[in-house]
Amino acid sequence: MNEKRWSATQIFAFGFALLILTGGLLLCLPVASRDGVGIPFLNALFTSTSATCVTGLIRYDTWTQFSYFGQAVILLLIQVGGLGFMAVAILFSLAIGRRIGLRERSLLAEAISFMQVGGVVRLIRRALIGTAIIEGTGAILLAIRFVPMFGLGRGIWFGVFHSVSAFCNAGFDLMGIRTPFSSLTSLYNDPLVILTIAGLIIVGGIGFMVWNDLVETRCCFKKMQLHTRAVLLSTLTILLAGTVAFAFLESRGEIGSMHLGNRILSSFFQSVTPRTAGFNSVDIAPLSDSSKLVTMLLMMIGAAPGGTGGGIKVTTLVVMLAAVLAQLKARSDVSLGRSRLDGDTLRRAFCTVAIYLTTTVIGILILSAQGQPLTDSAFECLSAIGTVGLTTGITQGLSPLSSIVIILLMYTGRVGGLTVFMAVAHSDNNGKLTNPIGRIIVG
Repeated sequence: MNEKRWSATQIFAFGFALLILTGGLLLCLPVASRDGVGIPFLNALFTSTSATCVTGLIRYDTWTQFSYFGQAVILLLIQVGGLGFMAVAILFSLAIGRRIGLRERSLLAEAISFMQVGGVVRLIRRALIGTAIIEGTGAILLAIRFVPMFGLGRGIWFGVFHSVSAFCNAGFDLMGIRTPFSSLTSLYNDPLVILTIAGLIIVGGIGFMVWNDLVETRCCFKKMQLHTRAVLLSTLTILLAGTVAFAFLESRGEIGSMHLGNRILSSFFQSVTPRTAGFNSVDIAPLSDSSKLVTMLLMMIGAAPGGTGGGIKVTTLVVMLAAVLAQLKARSDVSLGRSRLDGDTLRRAFCTVAIYLTTTVIGILILSAQGQPLTDSAFECLSAIGTVGLTTGITQGLSPLSSIVIILLMYTGRVGGLTVFMAVAHSDNNGKLTNPIGRIIVG
């Protein structure tokens, strides 16, 4: 196939696959492990996929298994995977003074779901500068706490690593230096760490287009685009609802036994982290089934388009709810505020959810058939395809087939189920004939 004939979806999908394979090969090297013995390729591929797809599911504790070289590889995969490798390619082009052509602008706009070709390079430039400032600020704030804990050099490294991981919604951590696989549970009562991580997750998850619109409108809500208003309002609503839900559902559990301030802090963070981040300040396994169900719903919804998170996206949920409301009110048009949504937006929303749910159910069936409990299988699969990284503890015991399933789910979740299918499917739209209308009864 001629490279110039590749569509943006194909370049995006296959480019991510190549990045994952490269990361897996690097993590296989003996120098990537502390003991100087390379890990099996499947486990390396699992780790590389999780890092590139900014998920956070792990077969090994990052600190105890990987050397500084291995940690640096993981961090680089997280950064490139979070920003998108096409955005990083544009960064290098700008750095060397290369002119960005119309084709590159078109590919980039489609890759980050930008609504127009014009202004896409300016958007990426702002996004990259903003990323550097936000991650740098997060690293400084976290280093304030980590330097006294771990020393100057290690504290700075911990600050940088966790800032990038949080902003990219990756969920990888180095807290195994205290207790392996513990994430942030030992820091659940530290407002500086928890609120900094939560802030990075939220800012990274709302999307670069929202950033750009906030700059363009100077944060004037009335001047914001419909997309920006939908993202901000839905994000705020979900965060508040999740915080209240966890505080109520875990009132007799681990969160309920905390002091009031820590209870609010933990409930808020537990509402933030399923937005595809993967950090946890409380142990997931002991949570009640109702809390796990809320977590799974939040993992399924995810973050916003054009950001560092996954899931079906908050805007997809908003579009679907608007369509349902229009149907209940017997309206012919689907409206959001004072704007009417076009048919292509509706079709993409429902198609995205259909592919997402179908793929997830298949993954749950395979994991269940491999001997995993149904609830744990559902949680793990939703965490993988939502690129979240939360786990009930079964990740380390997955069979090879289950590991491959989780790898594919993570990849599909980051690239997008619709993108994956469009990348491999052959278009049969010849633009000449249309089929006659058929009638079918639904509902």
